[in-house]
Parts: sequence; structure tokens; C-alpha cells
Amino acid sequence: MRRGLYYGGRRTRYGLTVPPPEDVACAVLGRRGVGPAGYSAARAWGVTTQVPPRWQVATLRTVDPIEGVEQHERRNLARIDLNTKEIALLELLRAPDVYVEAGWEALVDRVRAAASTGEIDLDRLATAVPGEYHRAVRDNFSRLILGCEQA
Repeated sequence: MRRGLYYGGRRTRYGLTVPPPEDVACAVLGRRGVGPAGYSAARAWGVTTQVPPRWQVATLRTVDPIEGVEQHERRNLARIDLNTKEIALLELLRAPDVYVEAGWEALVDRVRAAASTGEIDLDRLATAVPGEYHRAVRDNFSRLILGCEQA
């Protein structure tokens, strides 16, 4: 038997099913410091109806190409302590006007709800944000925190 990843697909009348690209990416890249990017992040937060042609992932290290996955390398090592939803939020803050269809307030409402249920930890995010290279992430996070506090 050869080393590698194996997937036992389900038989359908159209052939065997294949695993979702995000499952393959998580199996190859791991789960620490890895999360959706771009429109994949927007879909994870439910703020867009766009469906990306390839699953976009932000990772601390890229690997050989994975079919159906677009990798984006990020250098902020503080991301290793964040969960998938928190990494997706950092990715959204790179360009919220592009990814959030319903506007800034919709994103603030989603973040406020996720923080109140414990799905994300704003203090953990506040620790990771200063290490973000993209200035828009730092600026938008400050704006986001102000919006969450005003409620």
C-alpha cells in the first residue's frame, strides 16, 4: 500500500463521489492557522451569495497545488492560535467593501452575534491583528470593534 490520502467515495448512479476541496485542503494543510479566504471567507460568514470557482484558503505555508483549492500564504504567525471563523474574519477585513454584499453594518451584526455565542474571541483576534501585514485589516478591525461596542 502506498502512503497518501485516501477517500472512500460513495457510489451513485453517476459514479463515485469526490471529497469537497476544503476537506482535502484541511487534510493536507492541517487546521492550525488555516482558514477560508476571499469569497470563501465571505461564504463562511454568510455575507455573500457569490460562489468562488475554487475554494480559497489562507495558510501559513503553501504546499504543492491542490486541485480545486487556491492557496494564499500569510506571514502572521499569531494566526496559529485562531480558529477557522476568526481567520475568515481577518480575510474579510482585507476588503470588506468587495466581499460583504449587505454592507458594513451586516458584518458588524454577524461579528457581534458570533462573539456573544463564543464562536469567535475578539480578544484573541485583537492579539493577532497587529501582526497583519495588510494595513486595511488593522484599520477595519479597529472600526469593527467600535461598531461592536456601540450596540
